[in-house]
Formats: sequence, C-alpha cells, structure tokens
Amino acid sequence: MRDFSDMAAQLAEHRAEHPVHSARLPTPFIWKDPSSLPRRPWIYGRHLLRNQVAVTVAPGGVGKSSLTIVEGLAMVSERELLGEWMAKGLNVWLYNLEDPRDEMNLRITAAMQHHGVRPEEVEGRLFVDTGRERELCTAVQSRDGVMIVKPEIDELAREINDRKIDVLIVDPFVSSHRAGENDNVAIDLIAKEWARLADQCNCAIELVHHTRKTNGTEASTEDSRGGSALLAAARSGRVLNRMTADEKEQAGIAPDDLTTYFTVTRDKSNLAPVGKRTWRRMVSVELANGESVGVAEVWDWPDTFDGFDSKDLLAVQNAIDGKQPRYSDQAGIEWAGVIVAEVLGLDPTKDKRRIKKMIEAWLQSGALAKCQVNDGNRRPRPCLEVGEWATQ
Repeated sequence: MRDFSDMAAQLAEHRAEHPVHSARLPTPFIWKDPSSLPRRPWIYGRHLLRNQVAVTVAPGGVGKSSLTIVEGLAMVSERELLGEWMAKGLNVWLYNLEDPRDEMNLRITAAMQHHGVRPEEVEGRLFVDTGRERELCTAVQSRDGVMIVKPEIDELAREINDRKIDVLIVDPFVSSHRAGENDNVAIDLIAKEWARLADQCNCAIELVHHTRKTNGTEASTEDSRGGSALLAAARSGRVLNRMTADEKEQAGIAPDDLTTYFTVTRDKSNLAPVGKRTWRRMVSVELANGESVGVAEVWDWPDTFDGFDSKDLLAVQNAIDGKQPRYSDQAGIEWAGVIVAEVLGLDPTKDKRRIKKMIEAWLQSGALAKCQVNDGNRRPRPCLEVGEWATQ
C-alpha cells in the first residue's frame, strides 16, 4: 500500500493542476431570472453536448463505427443525414484506434457517396486519425495504481484548440488507455479526465465502447464491458442492438435478407429525457475501385398498410363477401388471410404477421366483422364477413 504522505502530495499536485475555484468554499447560491439562464449547449440531437462526455455502447459488428462516421459527416456538412438536429459550423475529429487509414478512407468515401456529401463540404472541417499511425494512451496502470499520462492529454488539448474541434469521437475507448477495464477506480479516474478535457476545450467527446457478452439478449448501456464508472461519468449514453429474428418476421423482412438492421436507444441521459429507440440499417455501397463498403442509413419500421389504400381494402371486401372465411390463422387454406394475401399480392406464410395485423385493424374499424358459422359437425366457428363497405 502506498504511503499516506505520498498520496497526500499527489492529491495536492492534482488540485494545483486542476483548480476548481479560486474563491473560498462553500459558494453561496444566487438566484437568477430563469429567462436569463443559458440553455444547454447541445451539439447533435440530445446526445452530444459541449463540455460533456457521451458514450455509445454496442456489441461487435453491429455498425457503431459506421454510424459515428455518418454522424460526423452530418455534423460537418450541416445536413440531417440520419434525421438528427445538429448545431452549425462544427468541426469533427474521428480518432479510430483499430482500423488503418486505408479502411477509414474507404468507409468515409462510401458514406459520402451514399449520402451525397460533396468533398468541399468536409474540407477543413473533418479530421481523421488512426491508432495504427499514432497510438493514443491517456492512462497507464502499475502496482502503485493508475496514472494519467498528462503529456498525452495536453497534446490532445492543443490539437483540439488549434483545429477548433467541436466533437472528438474516440473509437474504441478500451484502446485509449492501458488500465484494467474492470477496475472501477481506474476507469473513474480516466473517464473524469476525458470530462475535464471536454470542459477545458469546450467540446463534446464521444467514447465508443463494447458490450460484454449478453448471450443473445438485448443489451443496455448497463451491459458495457468492464467497470460501470465510464457510464456513470458520461452525461449521455446510448446502446445499439441488432434486430432479432422475431423482429425481422414482424417487420416483414425475408429470413434470407443478410442486411444488418439495428436500433439506437438513448437509455442513459442526465440532462435530457431518455429517448425512444430509432432504427438504422447497413447498406452495401459499391465504389469505383470495386470495393463494397457498408454504410449506415435511416430505416423506418414499416407501417402495416404501407403501399395499400382504401381501394385495396375494397378489393379485399369484395373477395371476402359471401364466403365467410375462417378468422383463425390455424384454419389452413380456409383462413381469411389467404384471401387477403391473394388480393394484395402478399405471401400468406412470410407475411402472416402483417396480414393478421391488417385483419385486426379492419375489425377495429368496422370494415370487417366477426360472425359464427357452423362447420360440418355443427360446431360454431368464428368467421369473417364484410362490415362497413370502404369508399374510394
């Protein structure tokens, strides 16, 4: 165990380097007119905020790096590429600690091509570096504990200030230090150093992090790998989750569709309401050099009646009228959904859930109605008939 006097000396040195307030404590509160109080300096949606650290957590291979690339392009081009609001005139620094520059160039170029971002829109505003060319190490751990690498932090601060960086994205967080990720004391010290850097440079810092293994269950930010201190120090946290097979079926996506669909859920926010989940998907973009590169884009959960209108309902009613098909989807070819599928050009097996939702919606609206019809053994079976006829 370290000597107490040594710890006291280090604490005094730390306070000298990071003064909190020059005045004597405690400081009295002075009430001000609420209308005169400054608003929170949001930068991107309700996730990135000046002077604060945000965390994005995701399992491997979902698309977190591609997502942050498109978000960076949105911020520098001042266009809502993913439907999120952003402040104007932002400079963004992407610091990827895993991939080589050639790979980053492919991903950024493919994202620009897919989203129609012109080179002049990013020139002088988007900065890209990789850990392959210059490693980033903000802290090291020894037998005496964790130590912040102050020259590295100072160098980051100089670059952020010189380039007028508004958003720094570090991907992944685990590669930015040499401390035990399960050591909460160490992670707390490192996370708070990132927060001090954000405050010192008046910028937002995004730390991209991995989840631990969840054995197929949906992850939350609480499932981030290692100590919980990282999330505790962040003012905003969001988690990415891959679409499940059940969700694919509900959305009407073919089982053999290999596209990656994922949700983005802001489930940890100290300064804004927790957000609802939004959907994204990875699309393959072909570049002129023959490479195919994944790019993140907006994807909306399909509405039950997308592509259909009142005349389609009228066609279904005409097909059902007088037949009294069975209500239960267990009735095989006698199920009403078989008629619906035939009229609307759907597959009664692959689109079964969607057809069932349509039938329930038409029952609620009165366009269809339930009736009881005796089968061959005189047992009553629930069937469907036309209710209120649709008008075009």
